[in-house]
Amino acid sequence: MGQQQLLLIVLGVIVVGIAVVVGINLFNANAETSTQDSIVSQGTNIGAMAQQYYKKPVAMGGGGNSFSNGPSGQTFSDYFSNLPSNLINSSDATWTESHSDSTVTLTATPIDGTYKTKWTVVTTITPTTIESVVTPK
Repeated sequence: MGQQQLLLIVLGVIVVGIAVVVGINLFNANAETSTQDSIVSQGTNIGAMAQQYYKKPVAMGGGGNSFSNGPSGQTFSDYFSNLPSNLINSSDATWTESHSDSTVTLTATPIDGTYKTKWTVVTTITPTTIESVVTPK
């Protein structure tokens, strides 16, 4: 009888150990997905600001229907660098931008390097659309 009880205790410890490992893995996966969602939301927020810049007349400090034609020769890069620092360097990611006359591309690199899968979020902004894609490195 003692040997059977010992076997059941060992089996119980193994099952509990496996359950704990699975739970930790699920928690980490959920945290990574939550971070991705947060970064996509930040990209959408900055994208809306970019569209405002694009549509605002040059006389009012906007781009006058261009990302490259702002007041006094400024471009969207100048506008982007003057955004609040907590938008460009958020708690989740650091943003970089590139632009043409009709498109802005924002790339977010996650700050937390503990993720097993390395990825970035690329947000593409046009005058009428904002599209974010999570891309593996």
